[in-house]
Amino acid sequence: MNIISELALMPGVIAAGEYSYRGDRFSYEGQLNEEMARMASIMCRATTMAVHMQTDMMKSLSADCGCAPARGWMVQGQQFSVCVIANYFCFLDNTAASINEVMQIMRDKVPHQEGALV
Repeated sequence: MNIISELALMPGVIAAGEYSYRGDRFSYEGQLNEEMARMASIMCRATTMAVHMQTDMMKSLSADCGCAPARGWMVQGQQFSVCVIANYFCFLDNTAASINEVMQIMRDKVPHQEGALV
């Protein structure tokens, strides 16, 4: 089973997917329609690029800041959360999902990225 399918089957996961760093394609499984998944992949890509830029800036201020390279990010809202590692995303319902379990699977199964994003 691939990581997207595994995440999509977890309790409380709304959708899981993967996007290209170039922004020209994505795939997903879950409760989003095609247009919502497209917008989700665009949002995740843009945020990932911003996080990488910010960690590169922090690294330039301190040679050993421990923050670069960035591996992923997450944001938690009142009802939903978004977790991203590399170019994989997962949208969660906060009342039914375990962020810790989702992030553990993502950290364990998504390979570390190497080199430039684009």
